[in-house]
Amino acid sequence: MAMWDRIKDQAKGLQQAQGARGASAGGHGRPGSGSSGGSKAQLVSALKSQLTSLKTELKSGAYRDASMAMCALVAAADGQVDPAERQHVESLILNNDVLQNFPSEQLRQRFNKHVDQMGFNFQQGKAEALQEIAKAAKKPTEARAVVQTGFVVAGADGYIAPAEEQVLREACSVLNLSPQEFGL
Repeated sequence: MAMWDRIKDQAKGLQQAQGARGASAGGHGRPGSGSSGGSKAQLVSALKSQLTSLKTELKSGAYRDASMAMCALVAAADGQVDPAERQHVESLILNNDVLQNFPSEQLRQRFNKHVDQMGFNFQQGKAEALQEIAKAAKKPTEARAVVQTGFVVAGADGYIAPAEEQVLREACSVLNLSPQEFGL
């Protein structure tokens, strides 16, 4: 838990430093990047760095499968995935440093399987994705990394939607993690 508190503190410090720089530079922030959005963006950035530092530890099939289920769940959080969103998330997956531990075709296949299931029957597909995610609970480092991966995908557009936060909370629940650890 202390590690996650340090990450949050680092994110808060980065946000404050950027806020001070933005104010002295005439305030050229992104539209809609209020304190809540900014802190989430900083948290996503800190989680992405932490995830990258664990790359050598994250090579198991359980992490791969749970991460792809998590990515699909985030992509379909609002109950649907349009083709452009699917392609965008697939691109994020294939360009993620940590996920490059795995063959891209394996990642694509697992991600698309979950998205297709949720597209056919959202509730059943969501339940199956959460079951896949739950398999990573046996290893706390992998469990946290699955949630971090979900955060990175959810925050890639600079905003984490309420539906995305909800599925991240649900993933924390099946992984026996506290959502507060991730600022949820």
